Amino acid sequence: MKLRIVALGQRMAAWVDAGFATYVQRLPREYALATVQIRPEPRSGGKTIEQVLAAEAVRLRAACAGCRIIALDERGAAWTTRDLARRIAHWRDAAVEPAFVIGSADGLDAAFKRDADERVALSALTLPHGLVRIIVAEQIYRAVAIQTGHPYHRE
Repeated sequence: MKLRIVALGQRMAAWVDAGFATYVQRLPREYALATVQIRPEPRSGGKTIEQVLAAEAVRLRAACAGCRIIALDERGAAWTTRDLARRIAHWRDAAVEPAFVIGSADGLDAAFKRDADERVALSALTLPHGLVRIIVAEQIYRAVAIQTGHPYHRE
C-alpha cells in the first residue's frame, strides 16, 4: 500500500527528516510512506493570502492526483488511532492511496479543504509543520501496528 504526505514547505531540519525516517523504516514492507514536498507560493508581489492559498491549492491538487485527499485542518474531525487503523485497512483493501495534506504557514485554501475527501484535526494546538510530518508518520506506523496485533498500542 502506498501512503503519502503532501506538504507545503521548505527543506526540513535534520531532526525532522530523522524522525520521519524512523517511522518509515519501522513500517512493514507492504506499506510505503513517502513525502511529496511542494514549494509554497511566494508571499510577495501584493498577493492576498487568498490568492496565495489558491495558487498553492493548484499545485497540491496536482500532487494528490488519483489519491484520497485527507486535509489536515484544526477544524477537522478528531480521529482516534483506531479510527485511522480502520481507515488504512479499508483503503488498503480498496486499493486507495491516501494523501495526508499539510498546508503552508497560512494553512490550506478554503476550496481545497471543502473539496478534500476528509478533513482531520491532529490537535487543537498549533503545531510546527515539521513536527506534523513526524506525528502523521508515527500515527500511520501505530495504526499499522494495531492491524498486525503488535503490542505498540495499549489501551
